[in-house]
Amino acid sequence: MSRVGKKPIEVPTGVTVTIDENNTVVVKGPKGELTNSFNKDIKIEQNDNIITLTRPSESKEHRTIHGTTRALLANMVTGVSEGFTRGLELVGVGYRAQLQGKKLVLNVGYSHPVEFEAEDGVEIEVPSNTKIIVKGINKEKVGALASNIRQVRPPEPYKGKGIRYEGEYVRRKEGKTGK
Repeated sequence: MSRVGKKPIEVPTGVTVTIDENNTVVVKGPKGELTNSFNKDIKIEQNDNIITLTRPSESKEHRTIHGTTRALLANMVTGVSEGFTRGLELVGVGYRAQLQGKKLVLNVGYSHPVEFEAEDGVEIEVPSNTKIIVKGINKEKVGALASNIRQVRPPEPYKGKGIRYEGEYVRRKEGKTGK
């Protein structure tokens, strides 16, 4: 059995989950609403405030989608109740970020500033000029936007300069002169 798939999902108060016959799940909460369609083979049942998922057989296909479906559904419930955040840090001399309306403008050592537009359901905050916070209810969109921002200038191992996730450890290397 899938260890992740066996775990029941507890629905917090203030969150409503609607499951239709096509395995389309609508989750509404204080932060917003998320909708997703899942594989019809996985059976999703809701009793009071607990959601359980069962698979019809032990075939490889059913085992692979069982845990994934449960994790996606749990992320939907967490997203509409608490939301997701991803922090980024800019390390480097002259590296800075600023918000112009809904546009994030990065100055990270290129000859031009790099701009990012926040998509629907995701918001960007810049508490200081070296910190960026990406917030939203959809974990996939938050992670994708944070990853795209990090790809502009990933941290390099010699001086540690670049954009890194909050708390990320960058393994440092010695330079040519290090003996």
